[in-house]
Amino acid sequence: MTTDALFLLPGAVRRDPAVDAWFVHDDGMRRLVQPWFGELRACGPDVRELVHDGHPTACVGDAAFAYVNAFSGHASVGFFHGAALEDPTGLLQGSGKRMRHVKLRWGQPPDALALKALIAAAHCDILRRLGRGA
Repeated sequence: MTTDALFLLPGAVRRDPAVDAWFVHDDGMRRLVQPWFGELRACGPDVRELVHDGHPTACVGDAAFAYVNAFSGHASVGFFHGAALEDPTGLLQGSGKRMRHVKLRWGQPPDALALKALIAAAHCDILRRLGRGA
């Protein structure tokens, strides 16, 4: 396993009560990303989670691969290695070296199949980076 490009967050657990508590403080936008965090959790039994930097983050072991966040005008599903993901429908935004995100807004539903595919691809990507997958 090479960890040079991994973002490691020690302390991630199978189900973190702090993540569930984050969604309880409903400001409206958090409801937009709650089902998408459910998709992250459903990637497999290897998914761990924690609240990092104020938002729910999904990991495999200690290696972060995705997060959700909510702001006043939009919410987002972000990917720590999003720049490496195939994005044929153009959902990903951002221009950083590694990270990308998908913005969500009320009344503007994303392409659900494409976002699910990005989530699955991000999980597969982190497994590959950890030397556990194809």
